[in-house]
Amino acid sequence: MTSRRAAPHRGLDVHYGHDAAADAIGGEAHAARPSKTQRKRESQSLQALGAELAELGNDHLAALPLPEPLRDAIAELRRTRSHEGRRRQMQYVGKCMRQLGDDEAQALREAVAASKLGSARETLALHEAERWRADLISDDAALAQWVAAFPDTDLQQLRSLVRAARRDAAGLSPEVRQPRSARELFQFIKPWIRP
Repeated sequence: MTSRRAAPHRGLDVHYGHDAAADAIGGEAHAARPSKTQRKRESQSLQALGAELAELGNDHLAALPLPEPLRDAIAELRRTRSHEGRRRQMQYVGKCMRQLGDDEAQALREAVAASKLGSARETLALHEAERWRADLISDDAALAQWVAAFPDTDLQQLRSLVRAARRDAAGLSPEVRQPRSARELFQFIKPWIRP
């Protein structure tokens, strides 16, 4: 049996993706076109951005300037519970995202980043309030530092809350403690710490 030879390629080197005829005619246009891998990467990043948009709260999402088909697709994605249905709906959200312009997509990326940053700031503020509560319960000098940092505080109420929290924390094991006074102290501190 004789071996068969493949037909010769006319000007197209399949192995290297190089088209000699296109270089001779207008290679600049060919070089400027993004590769399939790059297009897929961009498509996947837009689909991931769509998933992040779907995770935003209703108030944040309502404030964004989204096209109506994209807003509807995200609402449908939120309602869908089955795995396969969510996967297909996510594909559709990705398709709607690809129809956006570069400026619109960048604006949505910035909005998602600002939303994440806002929640990080809120978390830091809560940690700061917890730190103040622990310091006020454990150290008398922390009360003077608090008054220096926040001079408009109702000092009498703060002192009574600190005394109650210390009384509840003194000599009791963590299982027996009643954290009500510590919670009240935290609720008093929280509005003073701004994100």
